[in-house]
Amino acid sequence: MFGWRRAERRAAPPGEQALAAQARAAAAWSRSGQATDAAAGGPGSGGKPAKGMKASNDAQPEGAAIGSGPGQADALLRRLEWTVIRRLDGLLQGDYRTLFRGFGLDFADLREYLPGDDVRYMDWNVTARLQVPHVREFQEDREVAAWFLLDLSGSVDFGSGDVRKRALSSDFTGVMGRLLTGHGNRIGGMLYSGGVDARAAVLPARTGRRHLLHLLDRMHGTAAAARGETRLRDLLDHARGVLKRRSVVFVVSDFISEPGWEVPLGLLSRHHEVIAVRLSDPLELAWPDFGMVMLEDAETGDQLLVDTHDPGFRARFSAAAEAREAELKQAFARSGVDCLTLTTADRLDLALLDFARRRKRR
Repeated sequence: MFGWRRAERRAAPPGEQALAAQARAAAAWSRSGQATDAAAGGPGSGGKPAKGMKASNDAQPEGAAIGSGPGQADALLRRLEWTVIRRLDGLLQGDYRTLFRGFGLDFADLREYLPGDDVRYMDWNVTARLQVPHVREFQEDREVAAWFLLDLSGSVDFGSGDVRKRALSSDFTGVMGRLLTGHGNRIGGMLYSGGVDARAAVLPARTGRRHLLHLLDRMHGTAAAARGETRLRDLLDHARGVLKRRSVVFVVSDFISEPGWEVPLGLLSRHHEVIAVRLSDPLELAWPDFGMVMLEDAETGDQLLVDTHDPGFRARFSAAAEAREAELKQAFARSGVDCLTLTTADRLDLALLDFARRRKRR
């Protein structure tokens, strides 16, 4: 294991370029096991975006799976049914027309255009006649095919508290999958472990509780790639070739990836209803004073010694993290997808209810 350097040998904080790269990649930080109880994570070197970071003395073997087995998946789903799904069932699925729109072909009604409506549904004849923009509404199919595009790369194995982003991803998949299959809908999954030339495993869309348990079990048994940067665009490009019929697509990721995923995301949203489910942790936005911390990139193995006691470093990190937040919002807006942000510090049911209310107001 890598030790800590003495406090007298203080390394200078990373430069502005490294901080900007670190924030663009939303470096994930995890706790070290040392007496300092410091969080670990860090920026990449040069112009490469940083990935989720881990403590250099982390005892978990690289590439180890989180755990698998039908019993674990069933226990997870039972816990979610008691703690989350009972609160959401009926509230999220009570109105298909406002949650999952645009699947049917039968014309239903006309209404005035609202900001955020898809311009492809504009009725130009009515707009010209009434001099007020109007859009068409269609009668949606009662059965929905939903796909979960799951980023299970190294940066997702992070959590500054008791909950990791990977566990949050499993909870979200279990909740939405149970709600959808409970109403006769089909769900499928694409599991991406990260790394160079990694191809996502595909689970065909099927219905039923047993299929959902199989998906959760595969999630638990899929280990992150030992080395290699996340290429989220590969997952999105693969999904475009696999998904033939219009579906609801949940892209579940922390979006810590090499650049270039924005265009494939926009292309995917042209044919499907895409919802970006972004996994986040409070420590990715601001750093407490932990003193000197040795950081190791969870995906590339790069190491860096930083001085979190320096207030200038913490201020630059927060500013760069805010800039990245703004860049992500703009990227989702340009791609035409809604974004649901889930954090490891908040309750999942409240986040889902708030997201559903925002969609129903549109």
